[in-house]
Amino acid sequence: MENIKIDKNIFRGYDIRGVYPTTINEKVAELIGEGFGSYIQEIGKKQCIVGYDNRISSPSLYNSLIRGILKTGVDVISLGLVTTPMYYYASIYYKISPGVMITASHNPKDDNGFKIAFDESGNAKGDEIQDFYRYIIKGKFFSGTGILIQKSIEEAYANLMKASLSFGDRRLKVVLDPGNGTTSIIAKKIYELFPIDVVMINDISDGTFPNHHPDPCVEKNLEQLKQKVKEEKADLGLAFDGDGDRVGVVDENGDYIPTDKYMIIIIRNLVEKVRHKAFLYDVKCSRALEDEIKKLGAKPICYRTGNSYTKAKVRELDLPFGGELSGHVYFRDRFLGFDSGLYAGLRLVELLSYTQKKVSQLLEDIPIYVSTEELKFAFDDEAKFDVVNRVLDYASSKGYKINNIDGVRVDFDDGWALIRVSNTGPNVTARFEAKTEKKLEKIQKEFLPLIEIEKPQET
Repeated sequence: MENIKIDKNIFRGYDIRGVYPTTINEKVAELIGEGFGSYIQEIGKKQCIVGYDNRISSPSLYNSLIRGILKTGVDVISLGLVTTPMYYYASIYYKISPGVMITASHNPKDDNGFKIAFDESGNAKGDEIQDFYRYIIKGKFFSGTGILIQKSIEEAYANLMKASLSFGDRRLKVVLDPGNGTTSIIAKKIYELFPIDVVMINDISDGTFPNHHPDPCVEKNLEQLKQKVKEEKADLGLAFDGDGDRVGVVDENGDYIPTDKYMIIIIRNLVEKVRHKAFLYDVKCSRALEDEIKKLGAKPICYRTGNSYTKAKVRELDLPFGGELSGHVYFRDRFLGFDSGLYAGLRLVELLSYTQKKVSQLLEDIPIYVSTEELKFAFDDEAKFDVVNRVLDYASSKGYKINNIDGVRVDFDDGWALIRVSNTGPNVTARFEAKTEKKLEKIQKEFLPLIEIEKPQET
């Protein structure tokens, strides 16, 4: 593997991610495999788990990655085609913490990447990923002959779902939209284990994502789901991302329910049932969520964005539940704390099965704020940090209240502005919220010029 160059920019905040076949390809995958197999042996590990999503490039990257790992002498438990939550559960089920999941989650179809865990702490992030990059470029790899072992986690994963849920008397009709992503291989099977009338759309596994982009928390991607919910007079619509760790929700009227509002429904149901009354959310979530947590007598914990970070913090603080606006949520009350879009959807269906209320009625009395979607602005990976620093300097000069745990969130009495770098691509992202449309417009007019770009990138 000598003289193989590897792009430093694919080593991002939460994972390794790039464009196939330019920055991510089979040679890169094999090199990462050699680096990974050697790296985990440095900390005394000799086995790992590997799975891949349904992107077109995933099988060949998978084979190359495994080839690299095996040649270091590490044994590989090969899961084949699985969702990321199935991969997470396999690590728990087989008691093997190191692993690699080949996926680019909700990114465009030509992207791919690697979610990596070295040990029991879970997905590598931040400095851990940068340390791994530095280890790889040194090129001092172990040599050996590992064993490849094929395993299926599907039955055990289905049993986990059954053991973690108990439905009431109300039977609901639910429309599921896997978006042709990896949940297409298992969503219907899982949901039909329960007393649910299931209607499927976009459920043929196809890594080109022919019907819509596989991000269930961008509302324009849910138009087909909205229409089908209304057409079927269904109680609920659920969508999942490309690798199945995120959920998007549509109510009985075909209206999109952002994840922070989903979290309000869940927390209201959980708060009297759990000992530790504290709940985590990320900086992109509406203040309505913070207001509601306080109203319920619980502790709100605002944290940085990124599922590697939020999931680890929920575990570290021993919280019963947490999540982030992008659709990652973590149940630790009677589940194992990893993010599964299918399970998150089932928890909402289970909750509804014990009440005659509709989803929209469960949200009737929450505080009202107006907000933008998450806006994305294209910058290269160097310039995007300059943008956020410029916003920080401006907000500091104005004496504003600043939360800089992740980018810059400027809080006002009646609204907020958030500008941060994306850790999954060459973008700056922004979101704004206020009590009134007038205030929202004022905040945007103040902060958007600091980003110095005319038009947001399409999401």
